[in-house]
Amino acid sequence: MKRGLIVAAGLVVSVLIIMTVSPRTQFVMGGALVNAGFRLQDPLHAYDFEKPNLTPLEVWNEFKAQNHLSAMVREKFPRSTEHPVVALLVCMDARIDTSELAGDTRRYYYVIRNAGSVVQEEEQEMLELAVRNGVKVLVLTRHTDCAAEKAAADPAKRAQYPMLTAAVDARAAHIEAFLKRPFIAERIAKGELLVEQLFIDTRSDELVAVEPPTELKSEAAAAAPH
Repeated sequence: MKRGLIVAAGLVVSVLIIMTVSPRTQFVMGGALVNAGFRLQDPLHAYDFEKPNLTPLEVWNEFKAQNHLSAMVREKFPRSTEHPVVALLVCMDARIDTSELAGDTRRYYYVIRNAGSVVQEEEQEMLELAVRNGVKVLVLTRHTDCAAEKAAADPAKRAQYPMLTAAVDARAAHIEAFLKRPFIAERIAKGELLVEQLFIDTRSDELVAVEPPTELKSEAAAAAPH
């Protein structure tokens, strides 16, 4: 308890100091403080700190309690509202934190998350709407160690999850169709929209080239049906 109070006091002092320096320094140090918060919470692996084996109802009650606490903090310290200029398509994998992708907690980002980072018709329309509303950069991502991609490479899983694996199979074709949408193609041609396709390194959240790292290609080759 005493350690927690010391850490909290240190954070408050740090914030007060940071608010007197340049915007760039504030941004970098703010990201460092957010990361410090992650480091404090990450080692606490039990979802509930009092009950080791939770029923679904107990998980729900803990989630509501966490939300209530977070909402109380937000009410006391309201956030600014920024208009998104970047839209991210990201897999639903919980290991990926979209705030950590940019080290930015401000609201400059639309985020679409689904299994396998697929861009079916609904996602295409949502992304186009985002561009009409002011987005200038679209980042279409996949990630290393993706469960959806592994399922698509496993004959048994393909039979078990036919809709998911079919969506992963059609992902490239859907992206191509999206890029050919008249409004999107026009914005790209005029230099008013940039579309990037990148991998996320699941271990670090670093964005890397769309060609998967060697270890991922080795995993995919091993999992592929022969």
